[in-house]
Amino acid sequence: MKSFLKIFLASFLALVVFCFVIFFFFAGLAGSALSKSAPVVAEKSVLEIDLSKKFDERPVTDFQSVLQAQSLDETPSFYDLIRLIEKAKEDKNIEGILLKANGNANGFGNSDEIRNALIDFKSSKKFIIAHADVMSQNAYSIANIADKIYVTPKGYFEWMGFGVNYMFLKGTLEKLEIKPQIFYAGKFKSATEPLRAEKMTDENRLQTTVWLNDIYNDFLVKTAEARKTDTAILHQLADAGTIRTPEDAATHKLIDGVKYDDEIKDEIKKRLKIDADKKINFLTVEKYASSNRDLGGKGDNIAVIYATGNIIDGKGGEDNIGSADYIDLLRKARLDKSIKAIVVRINSGGGSALASENIWREMSLAKQAKPLMVSFGDVAASGGYYIAAPADSIFASKNTITGSIGVFGIVPDMSTFFKNKLGVTFDGVKTGPLANAGSVDHPMTEQEKQLVQTSIEKIYADFKQRVAQGRKKDTAYVETIAQGRVWTGLKAKDVGLIDAYGGLKTAIAAAAKKAKLNSYEVKEFPKQGGLLERILGMDKTEIAGTKMKKELGEEYYKVYRQLIEVKAMTQGAQAKLPFDFTIN
Repeated sequence: MKSFLKIFLASFLALVVFCFVIFFFFAGLAGSALSKSAPVVAEKSVLEIDLSKKFDERPVTDFQSVLQAQSLDETPSFYDLIRLIEKAKEDKNIEGILLKANGNANGFGNSDEIRNALIDFKSSKKFIIAHADVMSQNAYSIANIADKIYVTPKGYFEWMGFGVNYMFLKGTLEKLEIKPQIFYAGKFKSATEPLRAEKMTDENRLQTTVWLNDIYNDFLVKTAEARKTDTAILHQLADAGTIRTPEDAATHKLIDGVKYDDEIKDEIKKRLKIDADKKINFLTVEKYASSNRDLGGKGDNIAVIYATGNIIDGKGGEDNIGSADYIDLLRKARLDKSIKAIVVRINSGGGSALASENIWREMSLAKQAKPLMVSFGDVAASGGYYIAAPADSIFASKNTITGSIGVFGIVPDMSTFFKNKLGVTFDGVKTGPLANAGSVDHPMTEQEKQLVQTSIEKIYADFKQRVAQGRKKDTAYVETIAQGRVWTGLKAKDVGLIDAYGGLKTAIAAAAKKAKLNSYEVKEFPKQGGLLERILGMDKTEIAGTKMKKELGEEYYKVYRQLIEVKAMTQGAQAKLPFDFTIN
């Protein structure tokens, strides 16, 4: 007994000491980081916005910087960025903005909202200067509204037009002797094309050409307006490959000149009217955010619910929309009497049809209880549109990717793969011809195929009915704009899939108006845990994913993710966009 007590007490003491060590470690870490990152919004400050950073719908912490005791700063959420630009417009200590335009990690829909916020900032007569060593077209889509745009003399300025490529895996599956057995409803439903074709179908090529040109033409129109030129000239410059150097871009007035970093700083000092030997007080948007924690406003509550990532059944995580989680969030917002209106911000290409239906149900109940507005981000399509259908009003950017009202399912036949590649065969008994329908160990019979196709068509009919009901359209009309076709926000308004152009701020204002609120406070969901909670809550999958992304690089990591998507697509009927695509 004495031996047991000794071991128990020793273990307990060790645990207590460990807890104290951990506590003081994080206390010291926080103190060190905070002392280094204490924001100073002094007179004649310049807000610095790095467009190469992705502004997600929720704040992101660089945990590597935290563990190195460098900073506790978070990259602001997308909506926080918009509000911070708005705040800087009225802040007497902010004289202007420096846009670091070495790339743009944000999609065209969200970039449009950032650009509009910067245009509003300019109405204060404060300056915006954009500078880059390498300026991509994506970065220029925002930077073109700056008062002055500069590129490093020996840098690079991209002006070649837009292109989009899909990756096709049909050949890979054939080499592995895996037959995907695909079912879909909607001739434009191209999500399964990478598995069943070696190149784009005519229908997909048509729809992609239309929406890509919508985005490109919008880019040209906005550039022409900002730079006081003509879209035809801009188009010709891209097609002819005229712009090869930053000097070429300056000659054709796409930028204002070529300058090094020190020359940019000299120009800013002149604008600030400070001595050449004085240091400019640059304030990163992260630092500015840490000095402006309370951006929610005052008054009655409006709930903003962020729905980002793939739609999945059951509980999800930070990077997806779990039906159980979002049903709970919507239900709480609906039943909470202190919440007067609900805004759902959707950035999703869809996912599980069943999960979408279950979230749709809760969205419908929410609409009956209080004003319900939906804001689309870069992408809100397929299942992402399904869950939005009940809203009072839907707002989107002209460059938002939406629509894709269609359904598909995949049941892989892996019997040949198992036999020829692994030497595995299957045998068994069953009580009827459909007893093991859907199993990957055999090719489907015609009866099994008919069963799945009927189910897919039923879900597609339900999808169209949900859209018709929510948008107050006839189902026959919905069929003409459905078929899995992808639309831009520009065309979506014409065909009645959205109500108006505008960002999250516009949707919140509309919710306040419908709820008859003179003042309001924005409450954001899902609630994000504290810093320590998030560090301790990081699982091995998140850590491994981050490491793999760093090792493989962005492009190869996307290939890896697409292979993972193949597995997800076999888990029931899907209302989903094609695999990830990037506009170059």
